[in-house]
Amino acid sequence: MSDAMPELLLRYRRPLVVLAHIGIWATAFVGAYLIRFDFNIPEQYFDWPVLAWLGVLVTFRLVAYGYFGLFHGMWKYTGQRDLIDIGKATSASTAAWALALLFLNMRAHVPRSVVVAEFMLTFALVGGVRFANRTFAQATRNIHGAAGRRMLIVGAGDSGESLLREALRNMKDRVQPIGFLDDNPLKQKMLIHGIPVLGTIDDAGHVLEQQDIAEVVIATPAATGAQMRRILDAVRRPGVTVRTLPSMEHLIDGRVTINQLREVNIEDLLGRDPVELDMRQISDMIRNEVVLVTGAGGSIGSELCRQVCRFQPRGLVLVEQAENALYHVHRELKGRFPDVDVHPRIADITDRVRLEAVFREFEPGLVLHAAAHKHVPMMEWNPTEAVKNNIGGTRILADLAHEHHCRRFVMISTDKAVNPTSVMGCTKRVSELYVQAQAQRSETRFATVRFGNVLGSNGSVIPLFRGQIAKGGPVTVTHPDMQRYFMTIPEASQLVLQAGAIAESGEVYVLDMGEPVLITTLAEDLIRLSGLEPGEDIEIVFTGTRPGEKLFEELSWDEEDAEKTTHAKIFVGKGEPRDVDAITAQVDGLLSGIDALGAAEVRAGLRKVVPNFKSPEDGEQPDMSRKVILIR
Repeated sequence: MSDAMPELLLRYRRPLVVLAHIGIWATAFVGAYLIRFDFNIPEQYFDWPVLAWLGVLVTFRLVAYGYFGLFHGMWKYTGQRDLIDIGKATSASTAAWALALLFLNMRAHVPRSVVVAEFMLTFALVGGVRFANRTFAQATRNIHGAAGRRMLIVGAGDSGESLLREALRNMKDRVQPIGFLDDNPLKQKMLIHGIPVLGTIDDAGHVLEQQDIAEVVIATPAATGAQMRRILDAVRRPGVTVRTLPSMEHLIDGRVTINQLREVNIEDLLGRDPVELDMRQISDMIRNEVVLVTGAGGSIGSELCRQVCRFQPRGLVLVEQAENALYHVHRELKGRFPDVDVHPRIADITDRVRLEAVFREFEPGLVLHAAAHKHVPMMEWNPTEAVKNNIGGTRILADLAHEHHCRRFVMISTDKAVNPTSVMGCTKRVSELYVQAQAQRSETRFATVRFGNVLGSNGSVIPLFRGQIAKGGPVTVTHPDMQRYFMTIPEASQLVLQAGAIAESGEVYVLDMGEPVLITTLAEDLIRLSGLEPGEDIEIVFTGTRPGEKLFEELSWDEEDAEKTTHAKIFVGKGEPRDVDAITAQVDGLLSGIDALGAAEVRAGLRKVVPNFKSPEDGEQPDMSRKVILIR
């Protein structure tokens, strides 16, 4: 019997909602007369014309409220949007009713003050009943949900308020919001939906212990890396789960939902300011253009593809030698961007015949060259492959871009090309020189974009450390003073497109990588983010530098005279380009008979093109006494 009544109410909910509204409107109508005549309504207003006009009003109300969908919503989820719709529906129906009264000269039956009072009472009663129902539903959930995990929210701003509202509405069976922490002194002791601001971030330790907090949610999506590190240090405690919201650029319209919560990751601690792009400039470069991306299945290449698809190219050609990687990126792009023509092509960038066929098939206007062998130690062991792929492949692509009259060609390079101490870095430097030289004779705009390490890219140090932590350690760092520049994959890809859009021809663009990070600090942060303590739960072991590694990386050198561009995070180094015939002859010499050369011969050949190449494998020690950075 007890289960039958709620089921019956749910089945006939819509008619009951309509009847409830009719009752509210009738009450407001009578109330307006009571107010108008000081609760002593004259007998003449009990006549049938007054009741007839009540029927007209109810008819107008039914039409207006039905049009705005006010008979469909769940009252316990009433919000600001419902209140706005109530105002619109009430205003429209009252206006129609008032016009009818005016047209038929019915003021004797319905005074003007009654029209105004009835409108105000209707709005107040309809909205009040709905919000009272919501309040009662929330109070009921509070009683039944008191056993949830006790949650503390860091950040009493819009994101924190939105998160609290969502938690109160949808998570009462799992969490019990206890309070906020916020450094704004004006918010201390204030209440947000009945939940207090309990203190500042410096009070976290006391609040966590006193309130028996089991979960902390950091609701500060605009926080910098330093701010995130401070918050995490303050709230990290054994047995306390710490989660956060994504950055503002990943929050759709600023709305916060529970399923957006995630674990704090290393990108948060190394947080950088959001990239501001000149969307119009990039759109002019890509829209209605055929774009070819090499290395499309790699970390940078696949992200470049995602970014390109945002600007509606006429077609996107994915060039990738690894079948599985190409399959996955093609499938993802077709799912996310169904309106973009995506063409997957398996091709090795050292295979000129195959690439020639791809260029003839699609005639791309923009080439984004991300394919490369990039691992420093691996290229020390396989220098011939580094030369064939990084130099030979780049030459083939640059030549084809010139021959097929592409509008732009953008090559992705690395900070390891500056004062190279590794085969990989030196091959990228030779590639830069060839692209610069090609720009001298071609109508195609050639440009190179140089940046440092990318967080989470395939084969980078972060996945390596995470795997070592998962196995219980130790975490291996080559040298305690080893430091690197880091950038997120989306940031690097966006800035590559921006640099390509502003490029003239022949320049080397250098991305502002921020401040370098000690690899030891990175390892310690990853261990702590795993809920462990470095030196106690996980050891950090120093293994010594590997062949070709520097303790620090450089983004530019004095001779390039790097200057700021129109974009705050992009610098340009003009440099003095090599003679196109001379560099072509040198590259021919490098590639000629490359498979028959030994490692020492390959390094000697590279040194002829890049005289400042110092290879530890050949007993040469690079100059570590100075550090060249961009002029800020």
